[in-house]
Amino acid sequence: MGRLASPTAPDASRRPLGGVIVVLAVLVVGLMVLRAAGDPSPQVPGAVGRADAAEPKPKRPIEVTWVGDMTFGSARGLPPNRGRDMLGAVREQLVSDAVLGNLEGTFGTGGTTKCGAQPSATCFAFQAPPANARALRDAGFDLVSLANNHAWDAGAAGMARTVRALRDVGVAYNGRPGEITVLRRGGRRIAVLGFAAYRWTSPITDLAKARAFVADAARRADTVIVTFHAGAEGRGAQRTPTGPESGYGEPRGDVRAFARAAIDAGADLVLGAGPHVLRGMEVYRDRLIAYSLGNFAGWDTFSLAGPLGESAVLRVTLDGEGRATGGRLVPVRLEGKGVPRLDPDRTAIRRVAALSRADFGDAAAPIDADGRLLGDAHGRAPADVAIPTTYADGSPAPAP
Repeated sequence: MGRLASPTAPDASRRPLGGVIVVLAVLVVGLMVLRAAGDPSPQVPGAVGRADAAEPKPKRPIEVTWVGDMTFGSARGLPPNRGRDMLGAVREQLVSDAVLGNLEGTFGTGGTTKCGAQPSATCFAFQAPPANARALRDAGFDLVSLANNHAWDAGAAGMARTVRALRDVGVAYNGRPGEITVLRRGGRRIAVLGFAAYRWTSPITDLAKARAFVADAARRADTVIVTFHAGAEGRGAQRTPTGPESGYGEPRGDVRAFARAAIDAGADLVLGAGPHVLRGMEVYRDRLIAYSLGNFAGWDTFSLAGPLGESAVLRVTLDGEGRATGGRLVPVRLEGKGVPRLDPDRTAIRRVAALSRADFGDAAAPIDADGRLLGDAHGRAPADVAIPTTYADGSPAPAP
């Protein structure tokens, strides 16, 4: 038996057509107002938008610059003019959407360091006055990594003073446990993470935790850059081995396994430091891995003999999907007490090209004699240079 109609309600089939049109018009106008105001529903980071939303605009390519280890003074000596002149000769190369480097030391005054009141000749604690942090900002740096052994030279208090000095001059930082630093460039969110083998850093030796951390960052950002400080040190550490490395009795991570795991988890670019020498570069899943850029700037802190004084500025172009499509390696040499200057002999280009071919074969990052990388490379390849035939632990390296 059907539902009884209300005696006072008109039969729907007999409603005037004009009334229906008015109701429809009101609904359409209401929907248009809501669309103009924007969808108020929350969006999950990284989630796909609604089916009826406009197609997202293609992301423009960005350029990222990376350099190796930097210090701005220690008890052994301080640079003049608060370190602002140290980077003057290479400042024009430090211009990109994001300029990054590894800060191998601390900013602060007072307190105690790991070397105590009377440091020995074999203990190195790097602490520079907080005012020297402005040298980073003046040179164009956007972010520095604190994921390294010397970031804890003055303990927790020294780390806190370093962070305060960087904040005061407007330079971002990363590398503490679980720290994701997001830079916004060209409408893109760029997450930067730093890893090393110490308790005050995100762990490079725990690949499961590292993968989970990178995946979390990939959900929050459009582009993920991973930096690390790892590997053996010194002129014998130019080759990139397969398997774990150590330095001064410390486990320093398996850099090949780590870098590839980071890309598998969502990283778009992996940038290394720590060995104090140049290492090769690899292309993995259309992403670039630069295993070490060597020393970049110091003041009476680094040994500069032979390959220890060779350095470079790496500029990488990432397309809208994060793929490495081009770039340039600018050769640098450290002079005097550790001041970087452009190297007319282009030694770094030849060194990195040779190491890349020797260690990664067909996966080596293409580089030409002018330092152009990847899709930007053309012309003849740089001539080989002599490279070590053993790894840092003395084991034989494969023949190039």
